[in-house]
Amino acid sequence: MKIYTKTGDKGTTALFGGTRVSKDHIRIDSYGTVDELNSYIGLIRDQEMDVHYKNVLIEIQDRLFTVGAILATPPEKEVLKNGELRLKKLGIIASDLEFLENEIDSMELALPPMTHFVLPGGHTTVSYCHIARCVCRRAERLAVHLNHEEPIEELTIQYLNRLSDYLFVLARKLTFDLQAEEVKWIPRK
Repeated sequence: MKIYTKTGDKGTTALFGGTRVSKDHIRIDSYGTVDELNSYIGLIRDQEMDVHYKNVLIEIQDRLFTVGAILATPPEKEVLKNGELRLKKLGIIASDLEFLENEIDSMELALPPMTHFVLPGGHTTVSYCHIARCVCRRAERLAVHLNHEEPIEELTIQYLNRLSDYLFVLARKLTFDLQAEEVKWIPRK
């Protein structure tokens, strides 16, 4: 299989099921942003950290491929000719959200309570987490926008929302683990 097909040379691309759309279509922007997020999570995973976090990040990357597939499938192509759902074996399920929530709860047990907003930074790895969190929020906004135009599975949006929370808490936990400074945001008076 060749990487270049030349089918996108005129500014269109194919969704799952073959429908062609403009490369600036909200659906393309949605799953492209999820792909960008997945790349940033790979960058976080490449940093020095406990193997547990690396394994969690691999699981998240796997789920993000699923999210991308969901976002790349227009509603009219979700059902195959034989009546089966195209992504029947994939899909985001409630336990995917519970997994993130359990990880968040576990990390928060080891952290001091938050009393203020914190400024992103303190360590390169922590900064990567904050960048990924921001990209995740953008992916969530785009998925919500897409949902207004063409309904998508609600758990997909919920997963992105929970993932941004996970990335924030991971940034705090890595700040703690790396003994980096967590700078509180104190508004001017």
